[in-house]
Amino acid sequence: MNLSLVSFVLRAKNRKKILDFLSKETLTPAQLMKRTSMYESHVSRSLRELLEQKLIECENPKERRFRFYKITKLGKEILEESQKIEDEIKEI
Repeated sequence: MNLSLVSFVLRAKNRKKILDFLSKETLTPAQLMKRTSMYESHVSRSLRELLEQKLIECENPKERRFRFYKITKLGKEILEESQKIEDEIKEI
């Protein structure tokens, strides 16, 4: 398990929140803004960071508008591991 990626996700609640939503369905940034109640700049930054780490991918990167994002296999693994750690910490 890549612990640096787990730490990367756990360090920012916005990244984790976006991964949570993308683990359930493919969404656009506007949909993520509405569902997470995050500002556009926060969603954009988090998407860019998650893309760089290959935790998510864009389904239609050539489009300028209505880009759809989904979680990758690696992203699912990292999300599951980070959830285990958060659950363990809550038990303390």
